[in-house]
Amino acid sequence: MKRFFYSAFFAVSLLSAPSLEAQNLKIGIVDTEMIVKQMPEAIDADSRIKDVAKKYQDSLEAIQRDFTARLEQYKKGEAMMTADAKRKAEDDLKVLQQQYMQFEQEKFGATGEIARVRENFLAPLRKKVQTGIEAIAKEEKMSFVFDKSNPVLMYAEEKYDITFRVIDRIKRGGGK
Repeated sequence: MKRFFYSAFFAVSLLSAPSLEAQNLKIGIVDTEMIVKQMPEAIDADSRIKDVAKKYQDSLEAIQRDFTARLEQYKKGEAMMTADAKRKAEDDLKVLQQQYMQFEQEKFGATGEIARVRENFLAPLRKKVQTGIEAIAKEEKMSFVFDKSNPVLMYAEEKYDITFRVIDRIKRGGGK
């Protein structure tokens, strides 16, 4: 959301700038989500990601079933167990619970296996979309292109990049 406000502020600032150059700006909007949904390779990637996730989900459910069965067995026999046997059974349950959480994190976490698989499939698609956006923006002589599905600047003409001017100003002590 923060990026949207920055992008919107940027666009409004450019449009309201008094220079003649700002009046010649051409801004485009693109819906990358819709574009990706139309790509056959995206549909295939989504299917493959779901297959991988299903395999890991099945394994996770098996661990959960094993934990539940052992917990029920523990509860049934708890009254007749010695203190050492209880402690061992509880430790075994804790280990199994930790295995479950570790497996879930390794496979489904933000940096887990599924996230890596998703990134491997989607990175080439994003590059293809970005290349298409840049090509159309240049053909149509657009200065800026914003994504409406994920409000972010997707393309900007290089001549509007003021990065090095800002660095120079800061280095000279005029960052105010």
